[in-house]
Amino acid sequence: MTRSIDAVLFDYGGVLTLPVRDSIAAWQDADGIDPRSFSRILKAWLSRDADDGTPIHRLETGGLSPPEFDALLAAELTTLDGRPVDPEGLLQRIFAGMRPDPAAFALIDDLRSVGIRVGLLSNSWGNTYPRERIDALLDPVVISGEVGLRKPHAAIFELALERLGLPADRVLFIDDAEPNVLGARHVGLQGLLHTDATTTRAALAALVPDLPITSGAPA
Repeated sequence: MTRSIDAVLFDYGGVLTLPVRDSIAAWQDADGIDPRSFSRILKAWLSRDADDGTPIHRLETGGLSPPEFDALLAAELTTLDGRPVDPEGLLQRIFAGMRPDPAAFALIDDLRSVGIRVGLLSNSWGNTYPRERIDALLDPVVISGEVGLRKPHAAIFELALERLGLPADRVLFIDDAEPNVLGARHVGLQGLLHTDATTTRAALAALVPDLPITSGAPA
């Protein structure tokens, strides 16, 4: 059986990390945030109908610095006891519990070992990426705030493909957000909606026959 792909592009948060929602939930508990206020803001700033001028869009494309975004977000949030939200370091607190997923990085190692190229294509909320690690493992590394483009817009996928030097139909894009997967498919990439590392590995094994079905298994 021949391989169906030559390269994989991974999203970062929620794909190469343990679930982002766990970090968000821990922050809401610690800061006493009313979850309904955060959900309302996400819906207004991230929905498909939102225009490209929302604070999240501007943050992800480098138009707002993280401190500027912190101030805008804090002003919109409400707490359960009516206290104001401290804007200083707000993004850092939101993502403080986000950790790299060992199973996902083991998958990257196994893909590389069987000759599949791997890269990163991620929107950024000013997150602190483990740059030394991802720069060593992943090529290309395309982060929205650094290139001024964001998913699911076609241009950022086209940029990643240009850096890979591969045709779109030989590249698989993996993300935990369906609109981004659909955006990748729109420009011709194969797309996979991520739920967990085990399921993603199984899906990849169907496309790359020599990929171990479990981490540490012989190739």
